[in-house]
Amino acid sequence: MPNIKSAKKRVRVAEKKTLINLSHKTALKTAIKKFETAVSEGDKENVQALFNDAVKKLDKGVSQGILHKNNAARKKSQLALKLAKIS
Repeated sequence: MPNIKSAKKRVRVAEKKTLINLSHKTALKTAIKKFETAVSEGDKENVQALFNDAVKKLDKGVSQGILHKNNAARKKSQLALKLAKIS
């Protein structure tokens, strides 16, 4: 445990940012799962909207530093392939 005041603050800030990043990651995973369940059910009406939402959250995750850009690009590519198969 740190003794210096600034180090204590950095620990508190890191904990807050960890929780924020965790909530963003959870929302991202939820968006991807919703898209994949819609694809598996064959719900052609909502698939495009769910795909757009998942891609938006992936891009936001990259801009916030939660995901690496290549990781997000790979996930978007996989989602696009699933979207193309159902269309």
